[in-house]
Amino acid sequence: MEWDVIEVSISGEYALQVRFSDGVAGGVRFLPSFFRGVFAPLRDQEQFRRVHVVDGVVTWPGDLDLAPDAMHEEIRRHGQWLLA
Repeated sequence: MEWDVIEVSISGEYALQVRFSDGVAGGVRFLPSFFRGVFAPLRDQEQFRRVHVVDGVVTWPGDLDLAPDAMHEEIRRHGQWLLA
């Protein structure tokens, strides 16, 4: 699918750079308020840095992931996705 993530890298503290299969690329920034509930463990930078791509989805250990379709739409429109 066009929103399959093919590459993810750390681009700063609580920030990622992603590239999709259709060539769309941009940043994902996480505000501190995002790290609650199931995402609370990612507040730990060591855990956050364990990000990788599984089947086109940005994923962390513990079955945590981000919706690639929503990410693609925000990055396509605004160049980044801000998660709060």
